[in-house]
Amino acid sequence: MKRRKLLSLIGMSPALLAGSTAEAGRDKHKKDAPAPEAKVIALSPKGAPPPVQRYSMAPRLNTVEGKTIYLVDTGFFGADLVLQQVADWFQQNMPSVKTVSRKKAGTYPEDDPKLWAEIKANGNATIMAIGH
Repeated sequence: MKRRKLLSLIGMSPALLAGSTAEAGRDKHKKDAPAPEAKVIALSPKGAPPPVQRYSMAPRLNTVEGKTIYLVDTGFFGADLVLQQVADWFQQNMPSVKTVSRKKAGTYPEDDPKLWAEIKANGNATIMAIGH
């Protein structure tokens, strides 16, 4: 609804408010403005992240026939079920492939040197259930 129509409905002339609106606008500017505050320069408390260490990809196998594949569960919800299905698939479709199931110690980003050493010594490939 327009202001002019609203004012006429309550019996007031829009001209009555014209002066008071102008006065109110002037009063705002008459108030003392606060003094500008000093500028503060802050550094991020996070600092600079360390550089990312890159690793080359592992050499690829020509075939998995007759090889040992480690199925590594990182603890992600449902990973054990997926890896069991992978093991079942290999057993049915490629019986010469040996699958070894292992649960990684700690959470996904944590290192598990004992498991990595076992895989390096006894395995030819790894399938990790990372999630998402």
